Amino acid sequence: MNRRISHLIAGWRTGLPRPVLILQAGNALNYFGYGLVLPFEIIYLHQIRGFSTSIAGLVLAATAGTAAIAAPPTGGLLDRYSAKAILVAGLLASALGYAGFAYVDSPWQAFACSIVSGAGIGAAGTANRTLTIRLVKREQRTAAFALNRVSGNFGIGSGATVAGFIVAFAQRLSSFQTLYIFDAVTYAAFALIVLAAVPSPRAETVTATDANGTGFRAVARDRLFLTVIAANIVLVVIGHTFFSNILPPFAKTHTPLGPAAIGILVLVNTSFVVIAQIPAVRVVARMRRSHAFAAASALFAVSLLAVLPATLIHSELAATSLLAGVAIVFAIGECVHTNVLGPLVADMAPAHLLGRYLSLYSLTFTISLALGPAIGGLLLQTSPDAIWWGGALAAVLAGAVLLRLGGRIPDPLRQAQSRLASAPEAA
Repeated sequence: MNRRISHLIAGWRTGLPRPVLILQAGNALNYFGYGLVLPFEIIYLHQIRGFSTSIAGLVLAATAGTAAIAAPPTGGLLDRYSAKAILVAGLLASALGYAGFAYVDSPWQAFACSIVSGAGIGAAGTANRTLTIRLVKREQRTAAFALNRVSGNFGIGSGATVAGFIVAFAQRLSSFQTLYIFDAVTYAAFALIVLAAVPSPRAETVTATDANGTGFRAVARDRLFLTVIAANIVLVVIGHTFFSNILPPFAKTHTPLGPAAIGILVLVNTSFVVIAQIPAVRVVARMRRSHAFAAASALFAVSLLAVLPATLIHSELAATSLLAGVAIVFAIGECVHTNVLGPLVADMAPAHLLGRYLSLYSLTFTISLALGPAIGGLLLQTSPDAIWWGGALAAVLAGAVLLRLGGRIPDPLRQAQSRLASAPEAA
């Protein structure tokens, strides 16, 4: 038994440096605050503030849309200036925006808070990833992205669970205001942790001979990279944002689930990611990257279609059990997807363009966070079932595109196999 426990613990070891571990601990705290509001943003704006679901969806989309606009210029700054300073500035902007959400009375105020918080998210998200990559060795990148995902899911899951019980106990304005204020406090606390305990590594300098290979024009010429990003935007929309932003209001309206059960669904999903994400690094390392993308696409398609039977169930316990299973399948897909995408982007990026490449990686999520609530909020009013079968179709198509890339994308497994095959010839 002790040997099994030791083996399990060994599977969670990352070998990452102490500053990265501190950075991810702060990340977990920040995401705990974000998890407090994430499942209930549309519910708060619609039921408490009186906005239509389409307006509420557009408010969430404005946050992500602003983050998407902020990410590319942030990438350019990160290739020249301190990632630490940009991360702190972004976190403080988000703290201000989310504190404002607690007091919005009209849509224009909500959109204003969305713009402020979105700008902070766009800057901080890109800076956080860039700072992490600069603090680790190349062979530690997959573990670093995995730990980032673990800290985020741990924070979101625990936050959403706490919020679910708070809302279930007292579904009134003051409850939601408390959640938003505490979310803002966690952004500010994360900024203090970064200032006090995380070093500031230097950006890669660019020589004059590299001048024709700098800037976003150089990134735009990398058509393979842009194809990878475009296909993964689809996967993030239907595999991440539909679960986080659209399933809660869909379940509340079209299934017997209450607020506490919705919080439990998020806990199940995020807990599974927390447990499985780091051990999954070793599993994914034995797969070709294109095959891993295809597997993630298939898992997302299955989980999306599995949401529909919950609308036919009248028992809250039975519907919650079914959707908990859906949450686990989503989580498996997320583990595979994120363990491949982040390290792939870092491997495709020239050192002096790392910030710009990672800014477009951030766009994969921020554009998806804009498109997901906007599309989902509209479909919630017009054709709710189309969210799930339409999303499944999109997942299959995106997976097929990534599978066709095959040997064109950098792949450590294929490179290792090529070295082994050439070794006898060299001998």
